[in-house]
Amino acid sequence: MLLLRKLPGMPGWPAALGLRLPQKFLFLLFLSGLLTLCFGALFLLPDSSRFKRLFLPRRAAAGDSDLPRSPPAAAAEPRHASPAAPRRLRDKLRAAARLGAPPAHTSAGGSKQQVQPGEGGAEAGTDSAPTAPRQTRAPFRFDYEKFHSSLRHPVLGRRGGEEPETRARRLKIKEMMKFAWDNYKRYAFGKNELRPLTKNGHIGNMFGGLRGATIVDALDTLYIMELGEEFQEAKSWVEKSFDLNVNGEASLFEVNIRYVGGLLTTYYLTGEEVFKNKALELGEKLLPAFNTPTGIPRGVINLGSGMSWSWGWASAGSSILAEFGTLHLEFLHLTELSGNPVFTEKVMNIRKVLNRIEKPQGLYPNFLSPVTGNWVQHHVSIGGLGDSFYEYLIKSWLMSDKRDSEAKKMYNDALEAIEKHLVKKSAGGLTYIAEWRGGILDHKMGHLACFSGGMIALGAEQAAEEKKQHYLDLAAEITHTCHESYARSDTKLGPEAFRFDSGMEAMATRLSERYYILRPEVVESYMYMWRLTHDPKYRQWGWEVVKALEKYCRVEAGFSGIRDVYTTTPNHDNMQQSFFLAETLKYLYLLFCDDDVLSLEDWVFNTEAHPLPVDHTNFKAKASMQ
Repeated sequence: MLLLRKLPGMPGWPAALGLRLPQKFLFLLFLSGLLTLCFGALFLLPDSSRFKRLFLPRRAAAGDSDLPRSPPAAAAEPRHASPAAPRRLRDKLRAAARLGAPPAHTSAGGSKQQVQPGEGGAEAGTDSAPTAPRQTRAPFRFDYEKFHSSLRHPVLGRRGGEEPETRARRLKIKEMMKFAWDNYKRYAFGKNELRPLTKNGHIGNMFGGLRGATIVDALDTLYIMELGEEFQEAKSWVEKSFDLNVNGEASLFEVNIRYVGGLLTTYYLTGEEVFKNKALELGEKLLPAFNTPTGIPRGVINLGSGMSWSWGWASAGSSILAEFGTLHLEFLHLTELSGNPVFTEKVMNIRKVLNRIEKPQGLYPNFLSPVTGNWVQHHVSIGGLGDSFYEYLIKSWLMSDKRDSEAKKMYNDALEAIEKHLVKKSAGGLTYIAEWRGGILDHKMGHLACFSGGMIALGAEQAAEEKKQHYLDLAAEITHTCHESYARSDTKLGPEAFRFDSGMEAMATRLSERYYILRPEVVESYMYMWRLTHDPKYRQWGWEVVKALEKYCRVEAGFSGIRDVYTTTPNHDNMQQSFFLAETLKYLYLLFCDDDVLSLEDWVFNTEAHPLPVDHTNFKAKASMQ
């Protein structure tokens, strides 16, 4: 070290201090350790990016958020669970993607890079061209009236000429919704969900400090059921109490489908600006999750700091297909309403990654590395961990008014592979979709996979003429199998998963799969099958579910899931899930409505049953800059 070299005619400075040789060595060792500690501390500070810029290239410093992190605590139950994972998944970095930010280029890794002065300007070796005066862009304004006039049917339909029994059943479901809402309001208002047995609220750790999940999830259901007073209560809470300035770990997937989806829908239904503004602000908070080498977002994000990481239980820090694949509908509408293309760019980049990577047997595994862009393991499921990715492919095509041909092709190719490798028929003649683990089939079907009957029916309507009836038949067979999982239980409610082995069909064979948590997927398929075929059995099957919910899940202060569908003495789980109000009751209500109530010509439901409008007239082009 130059500082410690002896100068001519002068003793070394340790010697000047009267230190002997062993002491000199210890002193030098201590000094070098101190320098190393001080230098390293710059990289260990909570916000070290500003110091790193002093020592690291700019590109490296910007990539700090790409480093994998582990969540500090176990996440709440995810929506698309596997047996090895919990059941229901749940503004520093945000400044890089703030709405209204200057135009940016997107790198191959998906991170935004601001264009620097002089980049791409005059040729090398010449003087820079004079700087053009900066043009001020007028604020973007989405033209709600033009959008609303593009709808082909009244949102609430015309309600004429229906049978008294159908009307009575619909009103019963409306009463169930009011009962669920009134008890939530009484015992848990402002909390995320109601615990009806203990009569208190539940917050959980899935939403990153956000509150009122049931309120936001229920807004559009209250509106559609014409529960006006209750809707105004919910709206008032969003206006006055819905705080987005939170600092906690949230599921990107759950916040998107419940909060962003619910707010977007309520804006489209009412035109109330508060819902749009909240949706855009929250959508902005989700953008840092995409700051990975591939642009594939990680599953968990801190809504305050923007730091993100993968679920602790996900294989090798991977992202989940059903999570990063279930953003497309909502993010396209965030671009529609804000005029900011960044939301669309993020989800379109996901498609690019998926189209570039090889699919085993044409199938999409559930785990993908956000760092390498490669599959982590070959587990394929149309139920938990995979489900809504496929749903959003066909729905992206429908929402584009059938212009998004890429989404349609991806859906067709995926369905062809699913039918070839996963669709099976039991000895008793039941059609089901098995799971695939590296080429080995697991002959089980989860409740979450029962949405697929409705999805395949939706796709059948748009299939080639020679395939139309085939896919409609396949949808009917899968929906029938899911109905059997209900019919074969003592409560007439379906288990979390059912199997086709050991001589059992459409029944849970493991204690850990016997529960029912008020899930909507079976009645979702009933609703689609009714609208596309008008076979009365679907309404009858739906009514059987209503009666079972009333008998086994209704308690004094709301509705609760049950731990075992095979016993008529229910053991309740003390949770009224927000999706019970958002999805289960909404789909049952629509099952007994005329087809023009939230017509499928005008609306596409996100995976939380929040309807988003079909872009009939490319209303993005009609949105005005004022």
